[in-house]
Amino acid sequence: MVVVRDLRLMISTALAVGLTATLGLTVSTEPRATATAAAPVQATVKQQVARPKWVYLTFDDGPSARYTAQILKILQAYHVRATFFEVGQNIKRYPAITRRVDQLGHSVQNHSWSHPNLTKVSWPTFKYQVRTTDRYLKAQTGYTPRCLRPPYGATNRVVAKRAAMLGKKLTLWTVDPADWSRPGTSVIVRRVLAKVRSGSVVLMHDGGGNRSQTVAALPKILKALKARGYLFYPLWCH
Repeated sequence: MVVVRDLRLMISTALAVGLTATLGLTVSTEPRATATAAAPVQATVKQQVARPKWVYLTFDDGPSARYTAQILKILQAYHVRATFFEVGQNIKRYPAITRRVDQLGHSVQNHSWSHPNLTKVSWPTFKYQVRTTDRYLKAQTGYTPRCLRPPYGATNRVVAKRAAMLGKKLTLWTVDPADWSRPGTSVIVRRVLAKVRSGSVVLMHDGGGNRSQTVAALPKILKALKARGYLFYPLWCH
């Protein structure tokens, strides 16, 4: 009887192996405890899924006939949208460029009319600087900007109060590579990548001087941030 039982066991095993091979299944010879041990592994994989990271790229002092167009081309190549804080006098001079910035889906916001230190101007001058820029910007984009970036980042309680009275939200930055000083392309790239975090507002320039180093640094910055998993959003100050 022992021989019969052994023979039956051998036949049953052979049939099971043949059936699983036909169905493409895997036969496990490990105890049941091994199967249950897979659950923590699956949980670990889920925990390793990266949370979304995002950054706001902003460009000041444009539009520029030379550099804004180059920056727009790079942003378009990388499918990135940014925010352009434009000076009213430059909008008046290059309205078609402002219009192009808007048409490509970027945010265009207020950076004053002539780039003064807003902590040192009177209330009538403050209103003129902001409202005149609003008017020229709206003529090209169809909307009135809600963000106001004070030139030089110069602000105080009075500036904040005045901005609020005009329906504006002051918008500064958290990462400043000082690209305006032309420290070198590699320095601009290194400074941005060293300081950027999720939610960072990066300050760069497309106007106000020679911005060739910023143009050269931008593709390297975008490539590196995309490799780190960053998403890019424009600012609207709603």
